[in-house]
Amino acid sequence: MVYLSESKSKKGLVFEIQKMSTEDGPGIRTTVFMKHCPLKCVWCHNPESIPKKPLLEWLSHKCIGCKTCVETCKQGALKFTEEGLLINREKCISCGECVEECPSTALHMFGKEWDLEDLFHEVDKDRVYYAKSGGGVTISGGEPTLQSEFVYEFLRKCKDNGINTALDTCGYARKEIYEKLLPYVDLILLDIKEIDSEKHKEFTGVSNEKILENAKWLAKYAQQHDKKLWIRTPLIPNYTATEENIEGIGKFIVNELDNIPERWDLLTFNNLCADKYERLDLEWDLAGVPLMKEKEILHLYEIAKKTGVKNVQWSGLTKSEKIDESSKLDNIKLPSC
Repeated sequence: MVYLSESKSKKGLVFEIQKMSTEDGPGIRTTVFMKHCPLKCVWCHNPESIPKKPLLEWLSHKCIGCKTCVETCKQGALKFTEEGLLINREKCISCGECVEECPSTALHMFGKEWDLEDLFHEVDKDRVYYAKSGGGVTISGGEPTLQSEFVYEFLRKCKDNGINTALDTCGYARKEIYEKLLPYVDLILLDIKEIDSEKHKEFTGVSNEKILENAKWLAKYAQQHDKKLWIRTPLIPNYTATEENIEGIGKFIVNELDNIPERWDLLTFNNLCADKYERLDLEWDLAGVPLMKEKEILHLYEIAKKTGVKNVQWSGLTKSEKIDESSKLDNIKLPSC
């Protein structure tokens, strides 16, 4: 298994392949998550996606304490203590030898290089599910445009073989990249996280001017080339889940994007990734933040609807609580808690 090689010819660095996905476009889909992202969102649910190189994690519940990994590592990056396995990430070169030698699969590498043909063969296995459900393949990340050459070849391969495709992007990319990729894309999933530029920079590390300009261009492109465009906004407590932000994004969709997007998804915050941060030796400022209550989400949903956006949806986990049936809005399916 190759985690990182010298050759870059038609190879893509993928950190996860999620099958039977229903959250990244219509129908049943396979979502391919590409490594590397230009944003550093404080709430990021996939911190392993941000760096360019693969990241090693230790699964303590699988470890049998044999220390084979320590003996295998030629870089001296691993050390066993009473607290468990310590990973010196400055020394680790992501070669993956320790992962291969671990007898109990207690080590896992986020990031594996895939050949174009092998990756297509993997997603093509579920073609029957795509056909029956109106689904397909979604290329996500990280930010897939950072591996644009490989993504271009992969999307073209899917389209040439009759598979519906979706591109999930943060919008922070050069227009020329989108121009190259979009002829082989059926659905564009575009994140608009925060409408205020200064707050966007504070929350993600970059301002949103390029993202909003790209959003305008993508909306026109979608309209002119018969593509579908969905806008997606994460609802993060104390960050993006504010009345001001939701109203601002809604007005932007209506006034600046001419209400072209087919739908606007409000994606609720989840804290299921907290243990992942621990396994990667990272701190997460939102580790103690609880899930949002249904009534809080419904309030923001109502604000979004009032902006005039033609199709607003919301999904995700909520804090378990009972709410009065009369407070539920029309045409919304509440997820199970």
